[in-house]
Amino acid sequence: MASRATIAFLALLAAGLVLTGCAKKHRVTATAPAPPQIRSGETGVASWYGHPYHGRPAADGEIYDMESFTGAHRTLPFGTWVRVVNLSNQKTVDVRIIDRGPFVDGRVIDLSHAAAQAIDLIGPGVARVRLDILSTPPAGTAGAWYGVQAGAFADPDRAERLRGSLEREYGSARLVLRPGSPALWRVIVGREPSEQAAANLAIKLRQEAGTAFVVRLDAPGKTHRSVGDSSQAGSQP
Repeated sequence: MASRATIAFLALLAAGLVLTGCAKKHRVTATAPAPPQIRSGETGVASWYGHPYHGRPAADGEIYDMESFTGAHRTLPFGTWVRVVNLSNQKTVDVRIIDRGPFVDGRVIDLSHAAAQAIDLIGPGVARVRLDILSTPPAGTAGAWYGVQAGAFADPDRAERLRGSLEREYGSARLVLRPGSPALWRVIVGREPSEQAAANLAIKLRQEAGTAFVVRLDAPGKTHRSVGDSSQAGSQP
């Protein structure tokens, strides 16, 4: 029969192994980004964009052709195919996500000219739609990271003042330039491993900045469009 000292030693050893395993799990959870959340049946307002973005690189690097069936979404992975249903007339169009935007409250997708024309969106400029996910690209080896856009300004000094104040409070804030006429400076806060974590941060930021949207943080060097990208519809903030 084992002595009480031996039993005590084995118990301590087992407890140590359990604690070590828990610590390892905690570190992985805290650092690894979660798989992107793919929503089906998302509803909101759609807008469209054409010139001056036609012929320029989209956020995924390919050249934007306003007569192809493509769209911009703030968080869906590039290459996702989405069926857009115009809820005012039930017309549908299938588009591939290649760009980022629209960064306007309540809007969920920015369509190419051709896609907007297919569902009679050109005239009104905006319409309430439903997005149904048709397919997604194969999962990559790296997960997605998310941030929050807290503002966009033509004046870089105003953008820098907001960025500085948010950085002091939240620890991470940067400026992203959207070239154009006029150019806009986007203020992006945080680097969260899940869309839900970024949404929680957005709730806090709305109390301070007044506006906040969850955005996907794509690889550095990508071209990003920004607030008010829909040159044909809606007003710029």
